[in-house]
Amino acid sequence: MATATLPDTAETNKPAKPAKARPSDRARSENRVGWRLAGPAVFVMLLVTAWPMLRALYLSLFNYRLTDPDAREFVWFQNFGVVLSDPLWWKAVGVAVLIMVVTVAIELVIGFAFAVVMHRIIFARGVVRTSILVPYGIITVVSAYAWLYAFQTGSGFVNQWFHLGADQNTFGGFWGSILVICLAEIWKTTPFVSLLLLAGLAQVPEDMLEAAKVDGATAWQRLYKITLPTMRAAIMVAVLFRALDAYRIFDSPFIMTGFANGTAPPSGLVYSAMIQRVELGLGSAMSVLLFLSVLIIAFALMKAFRVDLSQARGE
Repeated sequence: MATATLPDTAETNKPAKPAKARPSDRARSENRVGWRLAGPAVFVMLLVTAWPMLRALYLSLFNYRLTDPDAREFVWFQNFGVVLSDPLWWKAVGVAVLIMVVTVAIELVIGFAFAVVMHRIIFARGVVRTSILVPYGIITVVSAYAWLYAFQTGSGFVNQWFHLGADQNTFGGFWGSILVICLAEIWKTTPFVSLLLLAGLAQVPEDMLEAAKVDGATAWQRLYKITLPTMRAAIMVAVLFRALDAYRIFDSPFIMTGFANGTAPPSGLVYSAMIQRVELGLGSAMSVLLFLSVLIIAFALMKAFRVDLSQARGE
């Protein structure tokens, strides 16, 4: 005689695991179109950059000086140990992080103000947008030389404007040099940030803002509860692009200080090792570490923002 068995209560009471959300038809269609449009460019970029990256990784395993190629020696990961144990490398990383944090934070505030002006202005909208974007169109080297001459000892007009004295040497110390470098970066790249934030402002629903205003929400409440959350994807793109660009800074410190006064970023150490001292092994190890640190920063920023792309698309 068959006996019926009761189901295990622990199994029956166990909450069901939520089903993994599948991408919608719209998302899959957009992904296919995106790959078709970006695929050729991605293939060409990988084709152009893959060989230098692999070559740098290969050279980093050697003690290799270009002036003495016969003395090349395979040392495994010894170059990485030399770089990571050198306080000069960590000081350069600190300089790059300082420039990145200061410039990106200020550019976000000023760029958002510019984006609001460009979004809400009615008359001469094209003229205003073009005027704001002019600094971004100037070559970085030209911009760096302009700021160098502005603070130049004896002939710089900034010293005259603020009555600092003709013999004031702004580039004579670390903080003065960093100040001018950050000012040059902020002046040049704030228009780029404002352009990205302007695209985010266009996604904010005006009817939702009007409804919140009718309900009694203040301007600050509408900003923090509606505008900024809706713009999270655009803010993430702006911060990601600018943070990585600022961390890899090279032109402005090279032109303004020649990496003196402790203003050398990691890219400056790579230049010094590979171009000035022609130590290809050590310089390649630095370039690999610079690339890895950029990947870490990008990963950390994307995790910090936690942007839901499907929600950003309005799904």
